[in-house]
Amino acid sequence: MTWLAETAMLAHGWRRLLLCALAGAVAGLGVPPLFFLPALFLAFPVWVWCLDGAERRPGWRQAFGPAFRIGFAFGLGHFAVAFHWLGAAFFIEGGVLLLLMPVAILALAALIAIFWGLASALAHTLWSDGPWRIVTLATALAAAEFARGHLFSGFPFDLLGYALTANEEMMQLASVVGVYGLTLLAALMAMTPALIWPGGDRPLAGRLAPFFLALVAIAGQVAFGQYRLNTTAVATRDDLRLRLVQPVIYEHSDWTRVDPAAVVTRLIELSETRTGPSDPGLASIDQLVWPESAFPFFLSEYPDALARIGRMLPETTTLLVGGPREDYGADGLPLRTNPGYNAILAIDGAGEVVASYDKSHLVPFGEFLPFPEVFAALGIRQFVPGANGWAPGTGRRLMSLPGAPPFLALICYEAIFSGDLGPDVSNADYLLNITNDAWFDGSIGPAQHAHHVRLRAVEEGMALVRAANSGITMLVDPLGRVTARLAEQQMAVLDVSPARRLADTVFARLRHLPFAAALALGAAIAVLSSRKLRRKRA
Repeated sequence: MTWLAETAMLAHGWRRLLLCALAGAVAGLGVPPLFFLPALFLAFPVWVWCLDGAERRPGWRQAFGPAFRIGFAFGLGHFAVAFHWLGAAFFIEGGVLLLLMPVAILALAALIAIFWGLASALAHTLWSDGPWRIVTLATALAAAEFARGHLFSGFPFDLLGYALTANEEMMQLASVVGVYGLTLLAALMAMTPALIWPGGDRPLAGRLAPFFLALVAIAGQVAFGQYRLNTTAVATRDDLRLRLVQPVIYEHSDWTRVDPAAVVTRLIELSETRTGPSDPGLASIDQLVWPESAFPFFLSEYPDALARIGRMLPETTTLLVGGPREDYGADGLPLRTNPGYNAILAIDGAGEVVASYDKSHLVPFGEFLPFPEVFAALGIRQFVPGANGWAPGTGRRLMSLPGAPPFLALICYEAIFSGDLGPDVSNADYLLNITNDAWFDGSIGPAQHAHHVRLRAVEEGMALVRAANSGITMLVDPLGRVTARLAEQQMAVLDVSPARRLADTVFARLRHLPFAAALALGAAIAVLSSRKLRRKRA
């Protein structure tokens, strides 16, 4: 490792950038569902050592100088590995788009890597030659991760903190500090080997102490999680029964191939599944849940769907289904100026839509095109069918149905925003997430997305009910434990009763305040250690 440390410190130009990109790619092995945590301890010290040898630039040129390029290259390697599964969507379209797949993945990785480049430049501005320099870089990196999760609509996939949530025990700390707090902790711990090599004149015990302290912190995290799992009572409610349908419908990618009657027939036949002669079927179900894109068509195109659903549903059962919703004008006709909404529709036993929720946080390039004129000129469009994508809803909110507890509706991507589930989250009894990850079947994407969503249950202290088109459909308790699930690609139903929510977790009460306090402390340490070095040199 001394050789690697010295190589990183002395490397310049393209060799240094290549080394950083390779180290970042290794760090990418820590993302869900891979969770190769040692990769972080191998990779992040390289970033520190490269900054040790980085040249400074005067004034504003420091922002995009060598330090920026070091962080950018590390982030490029990391996100190219972390986001490689997005390429699976290109196989659905096939043809020339397959040639664009590596370019698109690298372009996205480069865009996100800018945040890490700026964090690297900021940290190097306050750099010191002592052990506190890893606090400086970890603080800047955690702040950058928070920024990418919130700025420009936010893209908080694969935040570094998810590497510290490999099992149920490790996940419990998210109930206190959230995934952003775990991100700061992961960055700080992963950089501790940089203090061991090169040795210099510091005693070995002093160089090893931070690394062993990091291992003790991980052990403490596991112990806390085990204690919380053993001492927290989770009560399953007996007043609500849901049936989740996983239909494995692939017509979502091309609406021109949709046979609405066949789609509705499959959904109805699955919904009426009986497990045995004593199974009352839908008569015992309060809410039937079909996933996002279960209707790959507007109901106005197949009005008989509502009639068929009404005949299927018992009087006391409500259907919650993911499908497009149109806005209608005073004349009763769809508004052509509005492309429609990606929505959850609540349909009662009379076959009437009695409530709806419109997805408010849309996926860039997936459900809408930023700067559409520019990208349209390049022949690039959003993946979701339709000429104009979707319109955003008015915000996350509760859905309340007669005789049932209120729940927070989250469509697909909306469930990955830690601490940003909307103002009504504290009034919800459970979280309902419908999704369609069939775009990424055969990759790690569905499992990764499902794991991200599980952490919202731990943070908020409430159950999560998830219905997915092709997987992963599951029930998660308020401690993040999967208590029931269907396998990926399994065409089946799952009957569940969500647990009652716990008393508010620390994270639910304080949100990002502990994280902000930790960032403030880290920034103070960075400034003080930098000033001490400058006085020493003066």
